[in-house]
Amino acid sequence: MKILIIGGSGTIGKKVAAAFAHKHELIIAGRNSGDINVDISSAASIKGMFELTGKVDACICTAGTGYYGPFETMTQEHVLPGIGNKLIGQINLVLIGKDYLNEGGSFTLTSGIAAQHPAKNGACVAMINGAVNSFALAAAQELKQDKRINVVSPGLVEDSKDRYGAFFPGYNLVPMSKLVNAYILSVEGAVNGRILKVYS
Repeated sequence: MKILIIGGSGTIGKKVAAAFAHKHELIIAGRNSGDINVDISSAASIKGMFELTGKVDACICTAGTGYYGPFETMTQEHVLPGIGNKLIGQINLVLIGKDYLNEGGSFTLTSGIAAQHPAKNGACVAMINGAVNSFALAAAQELKQDKRINVVSPGLVEDSKDRYGAFFPGYNLVPMSKLVNAYILSVEGAVNGRILKVYS
């Protein structure tokens, strides 16, 4: 398969890419690294990326983040960047990318445990992750030509402990190998409209 991985040089993305590299053709896209540069907060940038890749068999996104901070002082200015990036960015990957996805192809988006189990200071991320999940559940009913869409929802992954561990006290660490398997299931399996939760 020809697989496009957005965020393929990041913490999760590089492990996902390594798992697929031995038997698939990969194209890595990212804001500052990879084979193609893309800013997923820009629909024009996403369109330009797909014009360069041409038709693909799978599109995986492990990019995007949102604001962590006190609810008491959170404002629209804190919330909007994450909405434009992780939420609207992933939605546009599907809305634009569906025309570049081969019949029988798949989208795999990424949300996170905060959608169901939000931690303190995580209201923004909880909202974004929940919206990504809901979008995928709805889109799965309407994609044509046997195209599929799933979301991988990671918990606190072991490789992100130093960066995000303080935001998720008491959360179990997720082995990277177990998380990667969820992306493999989404791409190489037959599941559709699933939130693949990897929380421990």
